[in-house]
Amino acid sequence: MATMNMRPCDCGVEKNAVAARSAKVSARRRGLLTKDKPGGADAVGRGKDPLDRGNGSKRAASGASAQGAGAVGRLSVDAAANASPQGGNGNGSPGAGNGSGAPGGNGSSAPGPRGAGPARKGERKLKQIAVYGKGGIGKSTTTSNLSAALADMGYKVMQFGCDPKADSTNTLRDGTYIPTILELLREKGRVEAREAIFEGYNGIYCVEAGGPSPGVGCAGRGIITAVQLLKQQNIYDELELDYVIYDVLGDVVCGGFAVPIREGIAQHVFTVSSSDFMAIYAANNLFRGIQKYSNAGGALLGGVIANSVSSGYQKAIVDDFVKQTGTQVMQYVPRSITVTQSELGGKTTIEAAPDSEQAEVYRELARRVESHEVSTVPKPLEAQELRAWAAKWSDQILAVERGDVRSAGAQI
Repeated sequence: MATMNMRPCDCGVEKNAVAARSAKVSARRRGLLTKDKPGGADAVGRGKDPLDRGNGSKRAASGASAQGAGAVGRLSVDAAANASPQGGNGNGSPGAGNGSGAPGGNGSSAPGPRGAGPARKGERKLKQIAVYGKGGIGKSTTTSNLSAALADMGYKVMQFGCDPKADSTNTLRDGTYIPTILELLREKGRVEAREAIFEGYNGIYCVEAGGPSPGVGCAGRGIITAVQLLKQQNIYDELELDYVIYDVLGDVVCGGFAVPIREGIAQHVFTVSSSDFMAIYAANNLFRGIQKYSNAGGALLGGVIANSVSSGYQKAIVDDFVKQTGTQVMQYVPRSITVTQSELGGKTTIEAAPDSEQAEVYRELARRVESHEVSTVPKPLEAQELRAWAAKWSDQILAVERGDVRSAGAQI
């Protein structure tokens, strides 16, 4: 049996004051939490309980440290982690050119708008987001910069890598990788949460679910096991998080990879897509999964993050796709060498080039995610509809290349 023990970490967040949140972040960076390499003392909660439990109030963000002993809650799971899958980078205004409206509204005529609803005064509101996208589309790059931007805004963020490659959080930790939950389970049989949760840039909590040994097992198994471990022990509440962002491989929405959607763990789903057909194909497939589980309390679609969209025709393709599927564009993220340079240095653009235009694109995305409240059920295209739609755009681009037509929206 595998057991996770967890000591909660300092929150110190005053929800209605950005200044107070920033003070909390500064306090953390002055030493309330440690930061070392994996396997060292940087895992969360070693030897201290920063919550002031004497009067039930949160510790002020002054750097004061309260000592405590004992783990908070215990959870047992099968060490073999054999749970089986079930069920099946030109900044622009969101929705520009797609007739889908601004983020925060329902964005389309798609049925069933649903949001987390407003938090009561003085109540902490956890926002759980899943970011999907096909492999190599820039999903983890986008997610990590989103996490970094939200952390800079003063929020307590956890980034939860749900890809067997376990590379979601490395740019939040100077290019270093962290042990995954499944690796720890295979090696030790018993796992404490402090062994699986690591601090990254600006206090972001980093977790990697991992996957089975190469060539064996189900790639979605790590997600199922990891989500069970953290969810059942109420770790999100113990850490008093503002955001949990799941970075999920979106090529195949199988039982494991569909967990954030199927079980309603995430409130809002965003997909990263370029104008390339295979990226759009993967996004449309994701929409089908969201639609399938929408009537059973599953997560709904917040919109598309258009990555590597730098030309007019690329934007026009994405705009048309979201119009056809009843959703919206959350942000246009242009291809940028700044991103490449930052990642080669093991950092996000937010950290490595905070004054760059690209960093501002990611900050604007974070602001839009922050204000987004209502997500909807998308209207995915059937296979033949998608192929006919793609053929239409192929013909149009070819005509522009030949000079047969001139279109400001289809410049190449």
